[in-house]
Amino acid sequence: MRIERDEGGFLGSLSLNYGVTIVLYLVPVLLLYLFGILSGVVASVAAGIGAIVVPVLLYRPSRSWWLMNYYLVLPHHLPANQRQLAPDEDENT
Repeated sequence: MRIERDEGGFLGSLSLNYGVTIVLYLVPVLLLYLFGILSGVVASVAAGIGAIVVPVLLYRPSRSWWLMNYYLVLPHHLPANQRQLAPDEDENT
């Protein structure tokens, strides 16, 4: 299936990548620091390195997740799922 991207088509994957990094990596590091398991320096270094490495590792999966989400939520916007409209038909029906 051929998919043509609009401007900002993968901006959603960027925000999805950011959210996953925050929730699944940085929040646990913060909690480990707050409960005294990690020292401040170790938590800062882990958070700094992880804030760079995790988004890089999740770059391709987040694009795939965003495209999958787009396909599940708005399948009629994809070129393969579009049909010719009748002259008296509106595209919002």
